[in-house]
Amino acid sequence: MDFALKFLLAALLGFVVTALLSRPVIAFAKKAKASQTILFYVDKHEGKKGTPTMGGIMFLAGICVPVIAFGREKLGIVALCVTLGYGLIGFLDDFIKVRFKRNLGLKAYQKIIGQLGIAAIVAAFCYTSESVGTLVRIPFTNVYADFKWAYIPFCAFVFIAMSNAVNLTDGLDGLVAGSGSVYFAAFGIMIAFAAAYAADGGKTLLSEDYASLAVFSFGFFGALVAFLWCNSNPASIFMGDTGSLAVGGAAACVAVFSQNALFAPIIGIMYVVSCISVILQVLHFKRTKKRLFLMAPFHHHLEYKGIKESKIVSYYTVITLVAAIIALIAFTL
Repeated sequence: MDFALKFLLAALLGFVVTALLSRPVIAFAKKAKASQTILFYVDKHEGKKGTPTMGGIMFLAGICVPVIAFGREKLGIVALCVTLGYGLIGFLDDFIKVRFKRNLGLKAYQKIIGQLGIAAIVAAFCYTSESVGTLVRIPFTNVYADFKWAYIPFCAFVFIAMSNAVNLTDGLDGLVAGSGSVYFAAFGIMIAFAAAYAADGGKTLLSEDYASLAVFSFGFFGALVAFLWCNSNPASIFMGDTGSLAVGGAAACVAVFSQNALFAPIIGIMYVVSCISVILQVLHFKRTKKRLFLMAPFHHHLEYKGIKESKIVSYYTVITLVAAIIALIAFTL
């Protein structure tokens, strides 16, 4: 099957499967009273109380179908398994919150151990894989840096950073689904070009591996667009940590497996903003006992500045789109 057709079908399948699952998943979550506990200090979200959570299940199922149908090569399957692994950690966290009606699920060290364990396994896989290896492309150049032994801690850091950054960003209706759909579309295009280039160079195995990774990325794009349908403000369901940790793990997969890990902070610029705003808030408060932002992460600061939730989501999505265009230009240089 032609690569372009395969990628389009992957996006369509991801969208259709997720869309079809939306109503039964929301109905089941409501019946099971699997609702999100709203943090007491986020008073602007009081109206969201009772909204079902763990909606990430629907787009995780949505991504499985296109990968099984069109992306059964090594990188696509590994990316799917890693994503489901991060999703499982998030599911356990959500389940504890729902079961005991509290906002504290897994303890921080438990989540980090789980995330780090998966990251270490993936790093070892990449280090020994002929399709990935230890090379990382430097943005705006055609140069690849060989990280050698340092690649393993670097790779693990990317997975920990991305999964937590996306998790921090998941604070408004549609915020992660909107920016994430753009992120995966951009990486899908980059990986599709890499697959075509490898095919032209006679590297059939690498080309098929990249094609399966592009299927994964485009499938995730389609699934997130469908999820956005019921997650946009006012959300019918939240993705929960089940979804946000899975999105973060998947975002790291497409970046690392394609040797484009350094493009992740460019396309995922708003995830970087979330992380930096929290770090700066903590450091500034410890030093001065005063807040730098009205609330961190930064999207909550914007909320408390009086900007509507839908506007903030639009800003984040548009900025991600602009960053994605810049990254794609840099990729073609």
